[in-house]
Amino acid sequence: MGYQHWTLEDLPWDRIDRSKADAEILKIIKAAALVEYNGRDYATYLCNVFNDDPEFQQVARDWAEEEVQHGAALGRWAEIIDPSFSLEDAFKRFTDGYKIKLEATESVRGSRSGELIARCMVETGTSSYYTALGDATDEPVLKEICRRIATDELRHYKLFYQHLKRYMEREDLGRLSRLRIALGRINESEDDELAYAYYAANGSDAPYDRETNTRAYMRRAYAYYRPTHVDRGVAMIFKAVGLKPHTTLYRAATRMAWWYLDSRLKKLTKEAA
Repeated sequence: MGYQHWTLEDLPWDRIDRSKADAEILKIIKAAALVEYNGRDYATYLCNVFNDDPEFQQVARDWAEEEVQHGAALGRWAEIIDPSFSLEDAFKRFTDGYKIKLEATESVRGSRSGELIARCMVETGTSSYYTALGDATDEPVLKEICRRIATDELRHYKLFYQHLKRYMEREDLGRLSRLRIALGRINESEDDELAYAYYAANGSDAPYDRETNTRAYMRRAYAYYRPTHVDRGVAMIFKAVGLKPHTTLYRAATRMAWWYLDSRLKKLTKEAA
């Protein structure tokens, strides 16, 4: 029997404890819900890029349905904590203002291997992120949602990595190219997607300003990371680009990643004071 994914009904909604819901976490959960809920558009893009690979197209469609469910779970939690929030209304605001290029027929990463490395980076980021949020929150239902999503994202990483190995057999992508794509995708975490999701989710009447919303989102998101979350993320990145984890280079990269995250958080916090 194949993998049986959890459903919204499996979550213990009757155990929600509003007194343990943190207002700052709520803001970024609302934003995360919109990005996850948009999974089907990403599947459309991936199916266009892998247009002659029905096996991977099915993987992409199944992945997208799980992502949409992540968004639905986070959105339902946010609606219960804040009855003024509507996932569907916020999602419409988000998709009206932020569009994925669905007409692309080739990967923006230059190759299919490059696209799969980028997907591994996204799953690395989300698995670490939801682990960090789950560790930070005392609200029992959000903790359970984050645990389930982090587990899913790790499984998705393994799935994309499996297909990456398949494509690497026919596409000669060196370690340097793989590293460049990986770092490029990590830098995009501060692009319009998360900033606009934060803007759309938190109901601001002010005109959208990318810089303002990026800072507001990142200041909150970075606050929940601990060195263990960064360590795990760097190990996953090393694996995807063909480098060995638990080496001197890996330890140096982990220290540098933590230093960057910590110093960026301090700078953002100082600017907001």
